[in-house]
Amino acid sequence: MRDGEPPRSEEPDRADNQLDVSGDAGDFVQARDVHGGVHFHHVRRSSFSVIPQQLPGLDRGFVNRQAELAQLAKTLEVSNEGPLIVVITGTAGVGKTTLALRWAHSLRDQHPNGQLYMNLRGYDPSLPAVPEDVLGRFLRDLGVPPGAIPLALDDRAALFRSVLAGRRALVVLDNAATVQQVRPLLPGSRECLVIVTSRSRLSGLVIREGAARVALDLLGEDDAVALLRAVTESYRDDDDHADMLELAGLCARLPLALRIAAERAAGRPRMQLSELIADLRHESGNLWNALTPDGDDDADAVRTVFAWSYRALFPQAAEMFRLLGLHPGEDFGIPAAAALAGLSATKARQGIEALVGAQLIEHSGPGRYQFHDLLRAYAVDQLEQGEPIEIAGAAVDRVLSWYLHTADAAQRAIAPFDSYALADEPTSGAVPLTFESYDDALTWYRTESRNLMAAARRAREHGNNAVAWRFAAVLRAIYIHQNSFDDWVTVGRIGLEAAIELDDAVAEAEALETLAKALFQARQLDQATVHHTRLLALRRHLGDQFGEAKSINALGLLALRRRRLDVAQEHFAAGADMFASLGERRLSALLHDNLAEALTDAGTPGPAVDLARDALTTFRDLGDRFGMGNGLFTLAKALRTAGRLDDAETAIAEALGIAEQDDNDVWRAHWLAELASIQLDVGRPAEALAAFHRAAVLQRRLGDRSREAMALDGSGRAFQALGNYEEAAKFHRRAVQVHRELGDRWQRATALDHLATALDQDGEVDQAHQLWRDALSLLVEFEDGAATAMRRRISARMSG
Repeated sequence: MRDGEPPRSEEPDRADNQLDVSGDAGDFVQARDVHGGVHFHHVRRSSFSVIPQQLPGLDRGFVNRQAELAQLAKTLEVSNEGPLIVVITGTAGVGKTTLALRWAHSLRDQHPNGQLYMNLRGYDPSLPAVPEDVLGRFLRDLGVPPGAIPLALDDRAALFRSVLAGRRALVVLDNAATVQQVRPLLPGSRECLVIVTSRSRLSGLVIREGAARVALDLLGEDDAVALLRAVTESYRDDDDHADMLELAGLCARLPLALRIAAERAAGRPRMQLSELIADLRHESGNLWNALTPDGDDDADAVRTVFAWSYRALFPQAAEMFRLLGLHPGEDFGIPAAAALAGLSATKARQGIEALVGAQLIEHSGPGRYQFHDLLRAYAVDQLEQGEPIEIAGAAVDRVLSWYLHTADAAQRAIAPFDSYALADEPTSGAVPLTFESYDDALTWYRTESRNLMAAARRAREHGNNAVAWRFAAVLRAIYIHQNSFDDWVTVGRIGLEAAIELDDAVAEAEALETLAKALFQARQLDQATVHHTRLLALRRHLGDQFGEAKSINALGLLALRRRRLDVAQEHFAAGADMFASLGERRLSALLHDNLAEALTDAGTPGPAVDLARDALTTFRDLGDRFGMGNGLFTLAKALRTAGRLDDAETAIAEALGIAEQDDNDVWRAHWLAELASIQLDVGRPAEALAAFHRAAVLQRRLGDRSREAMALDGSGRAFQALGNYEEAAKFHRRAVQVHRELGDRWQRATALDHLATALDQDGEVDQAHQLWRDALSLLVEFEDGAATAMRRRISARMSG
């Protein structure tokens, strides 16, 4: 497929609730020929799928700060009930981040369960991080499936505390502006250490959470001179110490300003330092009042050094510096910078290199660059002072157009049969990328995914609603194939708001489709039903038969997901006929494939095999790789249900070959579970167990809790086939719990039946019978043939 409280007897116990499947298949079970049996190695591992190690690298030129490091070390001696929180405060550019990271790196071994880092951008002029987004990223980095991450801030914060409970983890929250930005991001475990940097005192954390505060002062004169010499020593070696002291004083002994000034001096080795100092003094009369509200001497010194370095740039680099302040995301590459500035990539690279050389921007990764938040603020200020509003507006239009049209090229390479047809031409001066291969397009998307969401948000905030809703339409095909749930829902909602404000029904339909599909894939079925029903009505009002058929298919998928199989079959048949009448051969085949799956689930695999074969022929003719893969999956499922196991295994093996070639984990995870089911039916339970485990691991990473639970339930069935009923029961209990949380009554009944069978085989007859009664109470609402057969089988087991 694509696109009443039960008794306590079904509740998993605490130990089983913590069952982990995050390792490789080899960690899960090792099958050996030991007198015809299997030797088990079940390893209980940490709940982290990944141990995050996110601390950025250390800056060169770190000098002294031994007194502050000693003061920080003393804070570790304090015993608290909650997490240890240390706030490093100080003026802008004083080196808070450098000190925090230096200390954090020294503590990595003491926090083996992970080190999390986030720049909260609290003083960024346009991009402060919001706690909901930070928690979403932290939870994903800690191995929580995206589909299991709640939407509400309080729920995310509670889950974050639960995940880190009892773990020794380190959290660095850099550049925080307010207590409100930090408080939701605090773990609850006393084993955790939280390091916060801020220009503010964050007194609320000290008073309420008992945080320790370490104030970072300016560098001493000797340390400031040492930093200057560390940067310049390879370029100039005869500078007078008195001149060095004067230069350090003009930089207010602030590390950020000192590094910029030193880089300027290093770039002019034949110029006397006294001449450079005279230039710097000349800049001290320039104003930049937007940096800080109080205009203190330290801020004046930073502004002066920025201006000194900025005014030394050649004109094109200076203009690029100003315009880069408008970039919608946190980091950027050369092509996006070229679009902002309206330059060729070659000229943009020259400008970027000049800015890196002047220490006005910094490398953040291969081919990627970012601002210090002070320098971004300075760039925006210079833009507002020196550029007409029309120039700034045109730059934003170019970079948004570049992101939109490059995303369009990416969707056509990644999902050519599902892509939205973007008719608009790029804005003049924006030259979007093109992609020669699927891999190139996917790499670009993964690099730019956060910037794409930021671009959609920027378009909406600036009233460019026509671009905002198109982001939702263009990115939909990529999201469908990558299951990027958070971004998908966010961009869908942005697009829908933009379309409604435009009062554009066609745009509203496109954005609704994106949001409804996201909610469906994230298993938020009630919300998905509301949006798909609204979308169907809108498309009928527009007279859009093509869109109407798509909506009918979507409602069929919702019915299939809820096991309303008769309704699903009606929708798929009607939609397939509509597409056929419109000449849409591929989509008609797609709905016939969905119909085949519904028939298989209903226990009538015979006609399903024929439908699936016909659909597969169409997909092969069209070269639709996803259609081929999913058609092979549907065919394999129907063949397995019909008892034709050899043919089924051949079909699913071909499907998995497509998933491997396209390196698509969404396909691979789903189709692996079918392979495992076939292997189990064939009588190869050890192989099935390994395949089920690999599918569960992938589904957890993808965030599909429902399919993960189905794979766990399948693992339990494999353990049963291997005679290990105690282990099987653990997996079945976990599956029951997840299906209960998701409200999936059919899958819950299925898992309960499997759990009861395992317990019955293990001699727990009374508990097994209670669980079978629970399953029967759930099965009452299902009237298809497969449900009827299950009820009869359970009743026979209970009476036997």
